[in-house]
Amino acid sequence: METRPQEGRKGPPRRDVPPVVGLLLSMALMNALLYLCLDWLFILPPRSVGEPRHCPHGHFRMGQMSNCSPWLSCEQLRMEVRQMKRVGEGAVKRVFLSEWKERKVALSRLTRLEMKDDFLHGLRMLKSLQSKHVVTLLGFCEDDSTILTEYHPLGSLSNLEEALSLPRYQSINTWQHRLQLALDYVGIINFLHNSPLGTLVMCDSSDLPKTLSQYLLTANFSIVLNDLDALPLVNHSSGALVKCGHRELRGDFVAPEQLWPYGEDVPFQDDLMPVYDEKIDIWKIPDVSSFLLGHVEGSDMVRFHLFDIHKACKSQTPAERPTAQDILDTYQNVLNLLRDTATSQTREML
Repeated sequence: METRPQEGRKGPPRRDVPPVVGLLLSMALMNALLYLCLDWLFILPPRSVGEPRHCPHGHFRMGQMSNCSPWLSCEQLRMEVRQMKRVGEGAVKRVFLSEWKERKVALSRLTRLEMKDDFLHGLRMLKSLQSKHVVTLLGFCEDDSTILTEYHPLGSLSNLEEALSLPRYQSINTWQHRLQLALDYVGIINFLHNSPLGTLVMCDSSDLPKTLSQYLLTANFSIVLNDLDALPLVNHSSGALVKCGHRELRGDFVAPEQLWPYGEDVPFQDDLMPVYDEKIDIWKIPDVSSFLLGHVEGSDMVRFHLFDIHKACKSQTPAERPTAQDILDTYQNVLNLLRDTATSQTREML
């Protein structure tokens, strides 16, 4: 018996999605993507810093090294390190770009014998203060007056604006990243004031360029202390205070207590100069932070929120100035506040 296909039987009618629904779905997807992007825009990416403190004392790890290595000895420095070109010079050391096992490193040599005490003091500080705040020590040889440290191609902190003009770093030339640099800087001062050795004062800081030259800018845009030749110890319990150098200091950058107090009519005499403590470092923080913040969009708002703490830093009475930890906490609170505000405002616009 022949069967015929039944005519007239059709499936349920196909309904086209209204254009407005498709538009709404597209907008929802775009909003979701924008929300994800907000974390990248307003939340600082984690830094992949190999901290020296992850190695036992007397060892180091840098770059892509998977294991810690003992500090290099005199023999290893002589045989394995190839000196290339001079990249810096100060009163105490000459610094040479060098190579060790196909890695770029910085080799420091004593400039002249009369500076050897300062050189050895810097080496002692470098050995004792290894941490995320201090350049990584790779080896040393007291007999040859040489020190080997990790090399940072961006150079000193004074190169900040030049570094941020490079194509690979232009995207992080923002108030968020600049404020993070200021946090790094204050974190170093706080570390020195509460170091394993006691309260240390950053004496090589008589003006802004000199201060910036003491720090290095790393490839992942953090700051490490590089020059530790002038870190005298304050001991409040015993009344041991410090003087930074033996010459007269001038200008607004140094703290008032560092200036000659007896007027122009009395010639400067080092033995008559009063001593002082770590609060001279606090006085200088607003000036260094202002340099780090620069003049990018949003930096004036950061300065506004830091006005009160910076005003306190500039108190004529050292004891009334905040501690480095107080400043560090304030900076972190301002970063969190402004970041959350910027994120919230952007989301409200979506």
